[in-house]
Amino acid sequence: MRLTTKGRFAVTAMVDLAMRHGSGPVTLAEISSRQKISLSYLEQLFGKLRRHQLVESVRGPGGGYCLARNMAEISVADIIVAVDEPIDATQCGGKENCRDDQKCITHDLWATLNDRIFDYLEAVSLRKLVDDQKTKEVGVTQVHDMRDAAVKRVAVSA
Repeated sequence: MRLTTKGRFAVTAMVDLAMRHGSGPVTLAEISSRQKISLSYLEQLFGKLRRHQLVESVRGPGGGYCLARNMAEISVADIIVAVDEPIDATQCGGKENCRDDQKCITHDLWATLNDRIFDYLEAVSLRKLVDDQKTKEVGVTQVHDMRDAAVKRVAVSA
C-alpha cells in the first residue's frame, strides 16, 4: 500500500496553511512556492478540501485560504479522505472479490491493516503536526543520553 502524491501534498499543504494560522488568509501561490507543489494541483486539492469544510476561501485583495475548523479537530485522515485518497492495502479495494470473485486467503490481514492505518491517521491531528514542525524549526529536541542512565545504575547498585 502506498499513499500517493495527492495525499502527501494535501497533508503538506494543510500543515503549511496551519502553521500560518492567525496571520490572515494564505494564498496558494505562497504555499506553492514554499512547498514546491504545482499551483494548479493545489487549486484542485483545495477545491476538495473546501468542499469537505476543512478550509475556507477568502476572495479579493488579501484573499486566500484559512482553516475552517480548529486544527486540533482536523485529523490527517480527514485530509486524506477529503482529497479522495484511498487508504486500502487490499487487492480488491475492499470488495472481497480478490480471487475468482471470492475473498482471498489474506484479505482479512490487509483489511485489518487498513483499519489500523486509518485509526493511526485519525489519531494524528493537524495541531500535532504543526507543533512538531515548530519544535523542529526552533531546534528544540529532547536528548536522552543512555550513558548517563548506565552511570546512575552503576552508582546506585555499588
